[in-house]
Amino acid sequence: MNITEQKILITGGAGFIGSHIVDELIKRKNELIVLDNLSSSNIKNIENHLSKDNFRFVKGDVRDVDLLNSLLKDVDIVFHYAANPDVRLSVERPEIDFEINVKGTFNVLEAMRLNDVKNMVFASSGGTLYGEADVIPTPESYPPRPISVYGASKAACEAYISAYCGFYGLNAISLRYANIIGPRSNHGVIYDFFMKLKRNPQELEILGDGKQKKSYLYISDCVKASILAVERHQKGFDVFNIGSDDWITVNEIARIIIERLGLKNVKIKYTGGDRGWPGDVPLMLLDISRIKALGWKPEIPIREGIALYVDWLKKEYGYDL
Repeated sequence: MNITEQKILITGGAGFIGSHIVDELIKRKNELIVLDNLSSSNIKNIENHLSKDNFRFVKGDVRDVDLLNSLLKDVDIVFHYAANPDVRLSVERPEIDFEINVKGTFNVLEAMRLNDVKNMVFASSGGTLYGEADVIPTPESYPPRPISVYGASKAACEAYISAYCGFYGLNAISLRYANIIGPRSNHGVIYDFFMKLKRNPQELEILGDGKQKKSYLYISDCVKASILAVERHQKGFDVFNIGSDDWITVNEIARIIIERLGLKNVKIKYTGGDRGWPGDVPLMLLDISRIKALGWKPEIPIREGIALYVDWLKKEYGYDL
């Protein structure tokens, strides 16, 4: 896909990953339309673009079919990043992931079909889509076996996208992300630990037993890998794992954060069990050999990325011992 001097719609473009993708696309002389309902994102993430001639922000929802149809006229590419980002929320309210993720994606696809828009980039999920994989590192060829509603929604989205590519001639690439971390992220284990320690620096509650082990990737590496994969995509439907070669336990993440905050003698409490919540995948490492074969590799090691993210959290939210 050519992603220079194109008209691009980015759903969820004020969110964490979406806004960083926006930062990159705006440099390439594209005309950008960002659609976001700001339910879990922040207009501050894209405020430096609001006054630009080639940028337009629309507060709205992918569940609004009429709005999607109006925005997709003459669009060349859709970057579909709108989703419910909170995996744990879907435990109590599973309908959210269906309404936003699955139905929202279907709405986008239908609007693309009706407006003859042929190219899509989809933000998928590596760990939640594969579930408790028997093969680790897990390659793109491994069958989806989600154990969470969120993972099921991403698998359903990919199935619909694949069908639209086969039946209606769309070209789409699905980027199966590991745990992406860095500035602007407002959820996940690192954010959770930071906020807990900000409230009470003497004690930290860890969900599960802390032995959960997963792959994390810093946002700058994520953007570079994503853009490269999109640029190399030709036609039809394809998927790429986007992650790191390394993984880390929740216990080690806690130690890094405690050390970075300069804390001593923090009491660790565990909720118990081998996972943090129902549907949590305790072991996740993606096989990233396909994206590396295109010439990309992670530049920021996991532990350095965690430290950088903690430093940003301190600056953003304030932290005093």
